Amino acid sequence: MTEPVHESAAEPSPVPRQDDAGPSRVPDPGRGPARLLVDPVFGPYIVGKLVGTAGMWVFSISAAIVAFELTRSAFVVGLVSIAQFAPQLLLAPLSGAIADRGDRRRQIVLGRLLVVLGSGGLAAWLAASGVDDLPGAWPVLLASMVVGLGFVVGGPAMNALVPTLVRPHELAAAIGLNNVPITVARTVGPVVGATLTSAVSPAAAFAVAALANAVFGLAVMVLPISGRVRTPTGSDRRVRAGIHHLRRDPTLVVLLGGVVAVAFGSDPAITLAPSLSAELGHGTDLVGLLTSAFGLGAMTSFPLMGLVRRRFGEPVVTTAGLWLLGVGLLLAAPAPSAAIACVTLAVAGAGMMMSLTSLSTQIQMRLPDFIRGRVMALWAVAFLGSRPLASAFDGLVADLLSVDAALIAVAVLVAVAAWLARPARIAPAPFVPD
Repeated sequence: MTEPVHESAAEPSPVPRQDDAGPSRVPDPGRGPARLLVDPVFGPYIVGKLVGTAGMWVFSISAAIVAFELTRSAFVVGLVSIAQFAPQLLLAPLSGAIADRGDRRRQIVLGRLLVVLGSGGLAAWLAASGVDDLPGAWPVLLASMVVGLGFVVGGPAMNALVPTLVRPHELAAAIGLNNVPITVARTVGPVVGATLTSAVSPAAAFAVAALANAVFGLAVMVLPISGRVRTPTGSDRRVRAGIHHLRRDPTLVVLLGGVVAVAFGSDPAITLAPSLSAELGHGTDLVGLLTSAFGLGAMTSFPLMGLVRRRFGEPVVTTAGLWLLGVGLLLAAPAPSAAIACVTLAVAGAGMMMSLTSLSTQIQMRLPDFIRGRVMALWAVAFLGSRPLASAFDGLVADLLSVDAALIAVAVLVAVAAWLARPARIAPAPFVPD
């Protein structure tokens, strides 16, 4: 793992040196989330990522609305999501290999430029002609594909860059903060996108999405970040080296399987929210509240996560989070009221954040830096690439059986993952040089 590229003179040494004042010296426990947020590099990076990720959600919901207005077809709306996320399945491993060979900062900036091109280009087209004059939905699909390419170009580099911005013993706190923008943006972005699209114009929504991603790209460009990777002589530089690394460390396969389970467990808060709202006797007014409750639970999980980590260790955080996620979904199935459904989904959201953060931390701690981009590309495939499968599974079970059956089925899947990823099955991390 590379050393952080910035150090504050006021910060103590991350590990005690042999020449320090005797054996009684207490090792520096590392900076917690609050101190990392005011770090002159890590703090602006996280804020920039929050802005950029919110912009991605603004684009996604606005593109779905415009596609539906043009075609009145749910299938075409699904194609918008496929256009954005299919590149994750096809190109993430290659993008991860490039992140391990070149400059990760430059790759992140390039990815954001593609996002700006896709969303900004569509904004300009709509500003000139309006939605009604578009030649069908294909401009929206094309823009979505460009945005998806931008996300896959920069995604593995973003995940691989985070550990180089902090000290090794601050990694858990850093990854927890790195996941916050995803959760917050998922809660706020769709509301902003839908409001702009309906109250102002679709062109304004896409322009805001482009601006938000330009802000993130500019932040990464100007921050004193070194994106270069020190590759040991003779190391395997091929794309398939990420797969080979999983064979040498089978525990990574278990952890990535847990990430897939988290992806499936987080999907019902979106895909099943309309059906659950209708089952509770409400209309669309409850849908946003159910989704927001899941996100709120995720954002408020950090104190519990820290307590479990300090007392029991990282693998227990993973197991506890997966069980919370599964139990929350299981209790949402028979929820007799909207209030109880919101509470149970908040519990599930807390479990989602705990398990995803812990799984990501354990994966990162097992990786030498020269292979990090390729393995984190597999993380992207597990978490983002499985989203279409999770949505299809939830929707199919809900249509064929019931919403309750879909929630129970996903809860069982998450429970199986919790059992497979129990602490007894997590081997100690191999030695990873700093």
